[in-house]
Amino acid sequence: VYLPGAGWVGLDPTSGLLAGEGHIPLACSPDPGSASPVTGVVEASGVEFDFHMEVTRVQETPRVTKPYSEMQWQDILATGQRVDDALAEHDLRLTMGGEPTFVAATDQGAAEWNTDAFGPTKRKYAAKLIRRLMALWAPGAVLTHNMGKQYPGEPLPRWAFNAHWRDDGEPVWNDPALLASDQDTDTADAADAARFARILAERLQLDPSLVLAAHEDAHYYLWKEHRLPANVTVEDSKLHDAMERARIVRVFNQGLASPVGSVLPLRRIDQAGVRRWQSAKWFFRDDLLFLVPGDSPMGLRLPLDTLPWADPATIEAEAEADPFAPRDPLPGAEALAREAEAAKQADAALVRTALAVEAREGRIHVFLPPLYEAADWLDLIAAVERTAAETNRRVVLEGYPPPDDPRLQNFSVTPDPGVIEVNIHPFTSWADLVRRTEQLYEEARQVGLASEKFLVDGSHVGTGGGNHVVMGAMEPADSPFLRRPDLLKSLLGFWHNHPSLSYLFSGLFIGPTSQHPRIDEARDDSTNELEIAFSHVEPFKPVPPWLTDRLFRHLLSDMTGNTHRTEFCIDKMYSPDSTGGRRGLVEFRAFEMPPHARMAAAQMLLMRAAIAAFWKIPYERRLVRWGTRLHDEFMLPHYAMQDFHDVLDELAMLGFPLERAWFAPHAEFRFPLIGEIAVRGMNVELRHALEPWHVLGEEASSSGTARYVDSSAERVQVKVSGWVDERYVMAANGIGLPMQPTETRGEYVAGVRFKAWDPPSALHPSIKAQAPLVFDVYDRWTGRSLGGMTHQIVHPGGLSHEDAPVNANAAESRRRARFFPIGHTPGAMAEPRVDVGHEHPRTLDLRRFA
Repeated sequence: VYLPGAGWVGLDPTSGLLAGEGHIPLACSPDPGSASPVTGVVEASGVEFDFHMEVTRVQETPRVTKPYSEMQWQDILATGQRVDDALAEHDLRLTMGGEPTFVAATDQGAAEWNTDAFGPTKRKYAAKLIRRLMALWAPGAVLTHNMGKQYPGEPLPRWAFNAHWRDDGEPVWNDPALLASDQDTDTADAADAARFARILAERLQLDPSLVLAAHEDAHYYLWKEHRLPANVTVEDSKLHDAMERARIVRVFNQGLASPVGSVLPLRRIDQAGVRRWQSAKWFFRDDLLFLVPGDSPMGLRLPLDTLPWADPATIEAEAEADPFAPRDPLPGAEALAREAEAAKQADAALVRTALAVEAREGRIHVFLPPLYEAADWLDLIAAVERTAAETNRRVVLEGYPPPDDPRLQNFSVTPDPGVIEVNIHPFTSWADLVRRTEQLYEEARQVGLASEKFLVDGSHVGTGGGNHVVMGAMEPADSPFLRRPDLLKSLLGFWHNHPSLSYLFSGLFIGPTSQHPRIDEARDDSTNELEIAFSHVEPFKPVPPWLTDRLFRHLLSDMTGNTHRTEFCIDKMYSPDSTGGRRGLVEFRAFEMPPHARMAAAQMLLMRAAIAAFWKIPYERRLVRWGTRLHDEFMLPHYAMQDFHDVLDELAMLGFPLERAWFAPHAEFRFPLIGEIAVRGMNVELRHALEPWHVLGEEASSSGTARYVDSSAERVQVKVSGWVDERYVMAANGIGLPMQPTETRGEYVAGVRFKAWDPPSALHPSIKAQAPLVFDVYDRWTGRSLGGMTHQIVHPGGLSHEDAPVNANAAESRRRARFFPIGHTPGAMAEPRVDVGHEHPRTLDLRRFA
């Protein structure tokens, strides 16, 4: 900047200071009304000059790092509030939760962040995240370490961190310092565990002499030692199974005669209208309690089958309460304490559940037994906390979670293949949903987790996990899907008629064998079956909840009959299998984890707007038979976005307008631009398109029978403006594309499907990778290619990247390095033959010309 009397001066935008020629001192006074340090007053040579400096982008394109301007975001928030007002006006009582997923921001090439459910660092990340979220979302909550799902091939059930709190705001756990974490160090041993169990028994008004010492099965481990080779020791057993090696070392180091922990037989019963704790003496043939060999917590290895036999008809069985039964408010902490003091031990009986206390890795672990009343579980938790305070021991709570009860809320952090999954509790309002979503993304970032990944080739993708939406109500009986089954019918019909809703927000793995297949992707006659089911659900007419489940259960499943792996999952709506399956919940599973919190909120807004619209005016349009068009048109960004704009237009007609620009970042993230060129006044654009993956036939592998996924094929879209169809032919590797006109004059579009790489197992193994793709704009009048472009699948110089890109800039540079706005066929050439396929008329399948 040139200032009279000071000459040329440079401005440091960070500090707001200026330096003149010859180091002439200049005074800068920032404008008090401006937040920018580059606005203010400069005094030079006794003369004051106003100045203002700002930086703006020449072109603002949709991007995931900043998806919305502040004005757009305020419009989104205001629209969400208007949708909330409509939901309240019509008394929907809708709640929405979710299951967002995260990966580590570093070391994304590790197996635990790609394929494995377990890993060396995943549990540590999850423990840090849930403690930070508890402080924000659930003050007074208690943290429990529970057993999660177990799938074939996994040696143990997956761990799960759960935060539980009361809906009325009373604390469940008062002193967070008494809850130990995996990183805490302590010196507790079996004697400390036994003392803890006896004091806890007294606090529950039980006889402490009923506490038993639990031992590892000495006979089993002596037999295992005897079976070891003669030239090895227990400490270096050379066993192939690493878990078995560690188990034997652990058992022998602690001593076969030493107890592992203590067991208190325990259950809760109702005696004359008073809830009491009951215990009993356990008898065994050897007068010792030997645990079942294994690596699980002690409470899961109790030898229950060796307890004295009793006629099953005489054993009192408890079950969870009916989720639709009315419930009184939970008793407060003072009331629970008074009941505990007044209670006496119930008469002795055969008790087959137990609380276990063991010292593991120097920490006291308390294994909670199964309980069936929320008040009983709260009473036991309070007793454990008071015992921990009395013994000055930090504890880890594990075992069975509390019974399902709308008066108790919870969220959890669990492992899934390649990701960490956060199961968020339901929200009733749009404001809460937005606030918690932004908090979750920020807290995950603070502990070193990310919501996006970068593949080795530079592709920018989500975490690989989902961002599923769980919809229902705080009380199962209030669920809008049970009160109005036609709402589920409307969503199913609307999503069926608009395939963009199934693909625009999903991840890499789509198609009939994905985690969220569409109803019409598995069977050709599924649309007919769906229409028959729809005929039994009329708008505003009551339908029994069990009938809604029966009508749609067998249609909302994947090709194998799995009711969970489907786009709309209703296995927790009104399933007859268990009380846990009758919660009035519908889960939508085709949302991938978006890289930005505000993009996630926009997806939720779309779903909320659709529910509000169809509650008022049910969707009754006839279902479309898409057939092969499903994987021909809607894999291409042009047709997907054209259909999505129709979605927004329909919602607007129903009174819920959403701006197209709010979903431009989603489209750019899903269909990134590869490159573009200009030829004779025509603009040619190349974009990534979608490609469904298919599961291959069974093959033998080192770990057993495996079914691989074929990801060798890829698809791109070519879109051109200013096109003269009578004169030009667009060709890819010498084959003409079936260019289709769009609604804009002179604009044409087509897809190209090709084999991108050669995996060991794939369809058509004799076809080699068809790279690079060379595109020509062929002129029929001159018989020559006027120009073109080249898309490389791998680095053109043969560079083999070993690691994934470290950030978005590095990823983009890898993608740009594979596109060249040159490379067309030189000289005269024969006119490319245009191939139009019968099943996919809008897509050229280059594999047919390999």
